[in-house]
Amino acid sequence: MTRTAILLATTNEGKRAEFADLLAHSFARVDALPHAFVMPEETGVTFLENARIKAHAVARATGRVTLADDSGLVIDALGGEPGVRSARYAGERATDEANRTLVLERMKAIPRNERTARFVCALVLVDPDGQTIEAQGECFGMILDRPKGVQGFGYDSLFFVPEWEKTFAEVSREEKARMSHRARALQSLIDKLGERMTRF
Repeated sequence: MTRTAILLATTNEGKRAEFADLLAHSFARVDALPHAFVMPEETGVTFLENARIKAHAVARATGRVTLADDSGLVIDALGGEPGVRSARYAGERATDEANRTLVLERMKAIPRNERTARFVCALVLVDPDGQTIEAQGECFGMILDRPKGVQGFGYDSLFFVPEWEKTFAEVSREEKARMSHRARALQSLIDKLGERMTRF
């Protein structure tokens, strides 16, 4: 397995630290972009398309091996919303609370057995020459009728996983790192690296 340093297509240090923990055995270092870096517009209609846009743009601009992710919540009763607009569901500058409130408002008439949902994470790893590895992970659950738990962020407190009997906001960071959609996507990516990564 390579010990290459990679660049994560984000300016968020918290996200960088989370990925660095999860990828510690695969890469020598995981760096984040400087805050002044202007990210490309996410014009894709799927998580994978948006991850591709970010990964290729950053790799071309920096000349670095780049990992990009795009993640979000897909609710069946809402026709797949909030989907790729998960972070902006209640508006371009929406807070997590505003996004959760809008989900609850739109779900208030949906019976419990029809509140199925999934978190999705798409990952794209690319080098400046365009060599690419892609992976995706999902975690299935239900949307509660009120927030539960204080950990995490975004929609975590609304997303109940029956097999855990907890929401994302009720599990520790370590537990979430082992079982979440992001963890599953990363494991799939790592499984695909193998001999291909000797060229990165």
